[in-house]
Amino acid sequence: MKKRILAIMTFAALLSLASCGKVVEGQPSANTITTTKSAVTASTTAVTTTEAQIATTTAANDESKEAAEAQTTEAAQNTYSEAATEAAQQQAVPAGGGDQTSNQSAPQQSNAVSSDTAPTPNDYNYGPAPAQYNYDGLTYIQGVLIANKSYSLPSDFNPGLDATCQNQFYKLQNAAAQQGLNIWLSSGFRSYDYQAQIYNNYVARDGQAAADTYSARAGYSEHQTGLAIDVNQIDDSFAGTPEAIWLENHCHEYGFILRYPQGKQGITGYQYESWHIRYVGTDMSYPIHASGLTLEEYFGIDSYYH
Repeated sequence: MKKRILAIMTFAALLSLASCGKVVEGQPSANTITTTKSAVTASTTAVTTTEAQIATTTAANDESKEAAEAQTTEAAQNTYSEAATEAAQQQAVPAGGGDQTSNQSAPQQSNAVSSDTAPTPNDYNYGPAPAQYNYDGLTYIQGVLIANKSYSLPSDFNPGLDATCQNQFYKLQNAAAQQGLNIWLSSGFRSYDYQAQIYNNYVARDGQAAADTYSARAGYSEHQTGLAIDVNQIDDSFAGTPEAIWLENHCHEYGFILRYPQGKQGITGYQYESWHIRYVGTDMSYPIHASGLTLEEYFGIDSYYH
């Protein structure tokens, strides 16, 4: 701007000289006038050039400023991106450190029960096979004590409720309670004499043919094995309840099977009993449950009074 002002002042001075300048004799000189005009033209050109230079310089400065701002913005974005990437990588590191490229992770410990895979002895819900008795008159198939209408028990066989069966039932009961369900033990071990009393009462009330469809004769009851449990209401009112549905779907996870399922009356010899479970251990309950078969079908045996 200063250069522009100086140029304008010079131009004004030259105009003043052009109008007032004289030779010694008092006459204007043509050369002087020509020179003055040239000087004015040159001054005008200089002013124009100076303005152009100022505009060019200003434009250059503006471009430089914009370029600098763009570089600053890009640098900031890169810095933010790098910081975000680093933060994400740090979050991806397994707890306790470790190689980020490794796919391995620390083993998880949980008491959760899987309905697909049989538990191992180290698992919470693992149920070992029940004890086998060296007792005359007992029938075992693959370590499972059999008691149905075809296979009886000695009248003096009196083992009481199996301790492992009872312990696994408490685990089952606790698991159901965590789901808001209430399952309790209504009937466990029954001696030969007690079963005879129950059966005879049913025969007296409904007749033998009817009693045989829902009650076992003395010596043929699973309850005498100490491995059978009746839960909750021991009648048809239990069927279809949330507890009954859960029991049928999950009792195998603790070593039990639903002994008399729906639609299998002609095979088991008994009506559908949604409340009656039988302990066989988890090594056996998982494959039996997965097969969808009854104990008779699984082992290829029958159940009728011979």
